[in-house]
Amino acid sequence: MSSILTNNSAMVALQTLQSVNSNLAKTQDMISTGKAIATAKDNSAIFAISKVMESDVSGFKAVSDALSLGESTVAVASAGAEQITNILNDIKEKVVAATAENVDNAKIQTDVDELVNQVNSIIGASQFNGANLLNTAGNTGITVLSSLDRAGGGAVTATNITVASVDFEANLDLSDIDVSTSAAADTSLALIEAHIQTAVDGAAALGASARRIEDQNDFVSKVTDAMKSGIGSLVDADMEEASARLQALQVQQQLATQSLSIANQAPQAILSLFRN
Repeated sequence: MSSILTNNSAMVALQTLQSVNSNLAKTQDMISTGKAIATAKDNSAIFAISKVMESDVSGFKAVSDALSLGESTVAVASAGAEQITNILNDIKEKVVAATAENVDNAKIQTDVDELVNQVNSIIGASQFNGANLLNTAGNTGITVLSSLDRAGGGAVTATNITVASVDFEANLDLSDIDVSTSAAADTSLALIEAHIQTAVDGAAALGASARRIEDQNDFVSKVTDAMKSGIGSLVDADMEEASARLQALQVQQQLATQSLSIANQAPQAILSLFRN
């Protein structure tokens, strides 16, 4: 049945055109933003997940900065400890030389005193941003933010790495090294061996902490990259698919427009029935 009041064909063609225009607008938005899910109305569940992951990525960036700062602080202390170990070996050489007969113990003592002063200078200078792990002048160590752990229920807790000070200022007192006489040098030989062991143990402890922080920093970097990739797979648009869909929708839009135009002309055909 044909009617000049109700044009069912035109209504169907109009609905089709509206649907095509809506899909076309969405596809154009995807191409413009590069995202398949840019707002919560696109997909509320995926949008919520992506935003939580994005907040975690921001948190891990701060963790990475904290680890880099901690790594630098420990690296400075570790370099100082290693240099002190080398100097202590030089002092040991002087102590051994002083045990011999017919040597100038006074000059050797002067050399030892200068090396001891150098050790003390390194202890004081081995600081980074005010933190010195070779002494305890108001600092017993550092706590480095190492991770943000999210539980299944959504609760987030911070994890830290604690690096204790080796306190060479107290544990490496070289004032007991005396080479003024051969007998004193003999006594100092055992003492310098103990000091060397203290320095070696401290350097090893700092080296282990530095390695742990470095490894954790690498891990956090990889986790951050993986999370960014995961977010992208959730919300990013497939640009090849979007381009092909855009062209298809543009063709559909033209066909739907022509279909609506034809449907709107149908009532005109009824007029021919009333012509003589």
